[in-house]
Amino acid sequence: MPAEQKKEAEEKFKEISEAYAVLSDPQKRALYDQYGHAGIDQRYAYEDIFKGVDFASVFEDLADFGFGKSIFDEIFGDLGFDIFGSKTRSTRGGRRGRDLEITLSISLEEAAFGTEKTVNIPRYELCSNCNGTGVRPGSKKTTCSKCAGRGYTVTSSGFFQIRQTCTRCRGEGEIIQNPCPECKGEARIKVTRKIKVKIPAGVDTGSQLRIRGEGEEGELGRGDLYVIIEVQSHPLFQREGNDILTQVDISFTQAILGAEIDVPTLNGKVKMRIPPGTQPGKIFRLKGKGIIDLHRKVYGDELVKVNVVIPKELTSEQRRLIEEFARTSGENLKTESFSDKIKKVFR
Repeated sequence: MPAEQKKEAEEKFKEISEAYAVLSDPQKRALYDQYGHAGIDQRYAYEDIFKGVDFASVFEDLADFGFGKSIFDEIFGDLGFDIFGSKTRSTRGGRRGRDLEITLSISLEEAAFGTEKTVNIPRYELCSNCNGTGVRPGSKKTTCSKCAGRGYTVTSSGFFQIRQTCTRCRGEGEIIQNPCPECKGEARIKVTRKIKVKIPAGVDTGSQLRIRGEGEEGELGRGDLYVIIEVQSHPLFQREGNDILTQVDISFTQAILGAEIDVPTLNGKVKMRIPPGTQPGKIFRLKGKGIIDLHRKVYGDELVKVNVVIPKELTSEQRRLIEEFARTSGENLKTESFSDKIKKVFR
């Protein structure tokens, strides 16, 4: 929380606390009704106003009215204060293990048809030697002398008291005198596990798979493992949603006369008809040859763009035939020489 907002929240806290103290005491409330805020200031010092007030009850009552504990947790929690009188938010109250996240790179074919991968996941698990206690087998934890086993210390600040997480035992209430030799008293060790990940057909870059219970271990159970998919680029196909785009080359005679050609797909080659007079850049659609939709379970299409290849070299016979075709088509293939162009200028 920014410093300016925190200061504003602290001022509101003072106002709310004063109002609670006044309203909960009939005598103070009567003075306030008669003299207003000034009457309270004149008749009572702050220490008198808040004497005997249970601030844990104040905050809990405010939480019940919709203020929420998170407001006050944010103000005081950064300092380790526990204004609600509950166990600290550290390991003493117990918590679920941390979630983990990895990025997994797969091919376009694997994304299209689904696959199963084995990944190595480094994670923390409870130490098997001490069963997650952090204590050498045969030994026990001892009660923290600083907080007397409560996990917190009480600090007086003017007119009220607040609880702060014990710095010696870090809120545990107990101290490890003889730490476990395997985990060095940390209660957990880092291991690498092989995890099988089932990847459904239709995933794309950015797809997120959740594997329950494969995160790190905690007192309240394991966290989850999140697998972020990254699909590799392909030499033949470009993915556009559930459709795939590819390009094929055809000769100019195939474009003119029509033909039947082999076209690559994710399932192998298929026959595709090129009609006579096909123009360069024409796109044909192969229904259902794309990628299955991850949710609707329907297939996209394959879009095939044809490129007409013009030969760079011709035999004399090929040239003669093409020139004959041009003449019969009414085309003038004759090019003017430089001298012919000069003559036209001076006519």
